Amino acid sequence: MSAQPLDPLRERILLLTLAGIQFAHILDFMIMMPLGPILADELGIDTRQFGLLVSSYTFSAAVSGVLAATFVDRFERKRLLLGMFGLFGLATLACGLAPSYWPLLAARCSAGLFGGVLNAMVQTMVGDLIPFERRGRASGIIMSAFSLSTVAGVPLSLYLANHFGWRFPFLFIAALTPLLLLPAARMLPSLRGHLEAASAAARERAHPLAALATVLGDANCRRALAFMALLTLSTFLVIPYITLYSVNNVEIRVEDLYLLYLAGGTANFLTSRRIGRLTDRYGKIRAYRAVGFLALAPLLIQTHLPPIPLWLMVCVSTFFFIVVPGRMVPAMAILASAAHPRLRGTFLSLSGATQQFSAGLAAWIGGVIIYQDAAGHIMRYNFVGYLAVAVGLLAIALAGRIRMPS
Repeated sequence: MSAQPLDPLRERILLLTLAGIQFAHILDFMIMMPLGPILADELGIDTRQFGLLVSSYTFSAAVSGVLAATFVDRFERKRLLLGMFGLFGLATLACGLAPSYWPLLAARCSAGLFGGVLNAMVQTMVGDLIPFERRGRASGIIMSAFSLSTVAGVPLSLYLANHFGWRFPFLFIAALTPLLLLPAARMLPSLRGHLEAASAAARERAHPLAALATVLGDANCRRALAFMALLTLSTFLVIPYITLYSVNNVEIRVEDLYLLYLAGGTANFLTSRRIGRLTDRYGKIRAYRAVGFLALAPLLIQTHLPPIPLWLMVCVSTFFFIVVPGRMVPAMAILASAAHPRLRGTFLSLSGATQQFSAGLAAWIGGVIIYQDAAGHIMRYNFVGYLAVAVGLLAIALAGRIRMPS
């Protein structure tokens, strides 16, 4: 199935609509990060229990990605996307209404289950609707949702939680869902072209896991999944511990942490679409290699910082947020083109599951490596940086071996 021709205005509206959905479910994950002290006080939980609240979303999303891979290409794209987004909104509402820790944990697992499918469906629709030569630009627009969630997520979460209570960040996202769902139902086109090929293939492969087996049996798809795993590991080995290291080692005040996210997220928002245009101009693999090599420097700098002034820390973190998450723009364009259209939904569901699982695994590995000394300093974070760079180099090498047939 080739991408449907869209006029420039319709294509832009469609991408902004998908970016809005992406923004909502990424924001749902981002707002948990700064709520640790507030939730610990309100719910009487320790750091281990809070860590479970954060990781429960990630691992549930990974499970849902694997499950979705068994059925996603059997359904019309638009209906499945809107259905999952509606259920995601209800799960987020349940987070805001949870009376205690365990119901909140269950609600976070539910939000992760639906959020994991959403990420794959957004990427699948980009692959189905946007021609190959413009997918880099499209990926840049979708990636701007990450930037906005970074800019808005931490400050908004802290403001709402501090002024109205910890429930309000979740209630805000639950209220945002129907505001995005209604225009999405009107703006997004129905996508059925993959169903005929999928139905014919299903008649040949009656088992529900056959599509999953077909994707995993394809060497190019396996290379693409390994590429995504390496890229995610390289990123999330470092990111979860930036704030902890910034406060304890770089001596940045907790009250000033929002400036790092505000500046970095704004810069990423402004540069993601530029990276996307360069991806289309110079080629997806070449663009990924260029940004991937640039990202190695901030991975090392961020993990070796001594105490520095706030303005310099803002500069360092801004460079970090431009190129380290910026690698995802050409990477998403590569992934959206790595599988046959009839299996694109299955493949990208597996890719989303791989990404979520790798993020959780990376955070766990980073936590095993680092420790806090008697003075409160974070030790061996530099080892995490070396590992992130090594894994990043492997991702660069593997990217060149991925074919993009569609």
